[in-house]
Amino acid sequence: MAIVTIPAASRRISDAGEIKAFLADHGINYETWPLEDRVDPAAPADDILAAYKPEIDILKEQGGFVTADVIDVYPDTPNLDAMLDKFNKEHTHTEDEVRFILQGSGVFHINPVDRPVFGIEVWAGDLISVPLGTRHWFDLCKERRIRAIRLFQDTSGWTPHYLDDGVHAGYEPLCLGPAYLGDADGAAS
Repeated sequence: MAIVTIPAASRRISDAGEIKAFLADHGINYETWPLEDRVDPAAPADDILAAYKPEIDILKEQGGFVTADVIDVYPDTPNLDAMLDKFNKEHTHTEDEVRFILQGSGVFHINPVDRPVFGIEVWAGDLISVPLGTRHWFDLCKERRIRAIRLFQDTSGWTPHYLDDGVHAGYEPLCLGPAYLGDADGAAS
C-alpha cells in the first residue's frame, strides 16, 4: 500500500482510507488491485495483461484508453539514466497517467498549483491515475526496479511537457518501503 509524504507539513499518511481521500481531493484516483493468485508478477507481459484484462477493460471504458503495456525496469536496463531523465523532471501530460505497480517501487511527486508538493510512494498492488495537466515527476526508489501496467489514450504513448521552474530539483525520492507501515499510524513524523 502507498505512503503519501507532504514534506512542507512534515506529514506522512499511511492509512488506506486517508490516502484515498487525500489523493481524491487532488483529483488523483488511487486503488489497490489483487496480486496473489492472479498471475506471477514476473510472468510475460501478455500473461500479465490477460490476467488483469477485466480491470484494464473497465479503465479503458472509463478513461478512453486504447492500449495497455507492461514496462519492466531493472538496475541494469540499458540507458536507464537517460530513460529516468524523461520521468524525473517536472512535467505534465495531455492525458491521464495510469500505472498499476506489479513489482518494485517509486515515487510520484505532485506539485499542485495552490498547495504544497507531496510524494506518493507506490509499491506492488498500487494503481494510480494522475490526471492530465497535473504537474508531477517520477523517481524510482533506490533498488531502481519497477514493473507496471501502463494505459494510454494515444497509441504512440505519452508525451511529457516539461516545466521550466525546476521544482523537482529540490526533492529527493523519499522511499520508506513496506517496513515503514509496521510503525506507521498516519500521523506526522
